[in-house]
Amino acid sequence: MDTASNHDAAAIAQRLVAARRGAQALPDYPGPEPRTLDEGYAVQDRAITLWRRPIAGWKVGRIPPAWESRLGEERLVGPIFADAVQHATGGQIGRFEVIEGGFAAVEAEFVFRLRADAPIGRTAYSADEAAALVDALLVGIELAGSPLPQINVLGPSVVVSDFGNNAGLIVGPEIADWRALDEAALTCQTEIDGALVGRGGAGTIAGGLLSALAFALSRCARRGYPLKAGMLVTTGAATGIHDILAGQGSTISFGRWGQLHCQAVRAQPQGEQA
Repeated sequence: MDTASNHDAAAIAQRLVAARRGAQALPDYPGPEPRTLDEGYAVQDRAITLWRRPIAGWKVGRIPPAWESRLGEERLVGPIFADAVQHATGGQIGRFEVIEGGFAAVEAEFVFRLRADAPIGRTAYSADEAAALVDALLVGIELAGSPLPQINVLGPSVVVSDFGNNAGLIVGPEIADWRALDEAALTCQTEIDGALVGRGGAGTIAGGLLSALAFALSRCARRGYPLKAGMLVTTGAATGIHDILAGQGSTISFGRWGQLHCQAVRAQPQGEQA
């Protein structure tokens, strides 16, 4: 990016972060829209610095085919911050703070936890190389959220710029002996206020779960964020992206691996972390 674009990226990041902190929706993108994924990641990098919270993992999202041919990548990544991770292995109900007038959705997820740091200097991974770094596969709910109500309509470069449209993660139980299972057996369904809104599973993730992890390992390493032991990596919306409003609740069922629940509430302004 040139000097003018660097200035734009810094200003856009400041506005996106301020909107999230203030729980204020943005009716329009706060500056020139990034034209490429790299321009989107340049904004994301600046926003990560401004957010001042440790990263606990990364969300992986699929880029729609119409955009993939234009942008040259099939997936994107965004940071999951440590204070936005909730653990719900004992039936707890997760809390999803949504910005009124912004975007909010729940996504059923299969989530990898890493057992070891990614090797320094490696920037490309196969599925088998990614598997060697896995400690466990868990079920989860990605809390997708942004101050921008039309974030997905604006395209993947915009999605990337605003933390990959991530607002948090609810992590559930582990899937024992996951490598011995056929991914087609890992099914799930999503309900909102008791109404079924989507069915799917690991078999709906293009290329498979490990392909998503390999992408995260590679893309993050190329950006200077090599993944670390204990980090969580989501693999994609297994039943789709399901809009949710404050006051609504969602239940995602993973068959014999249990159910996860979350309640959407209106987000409140928050202070800046020192």
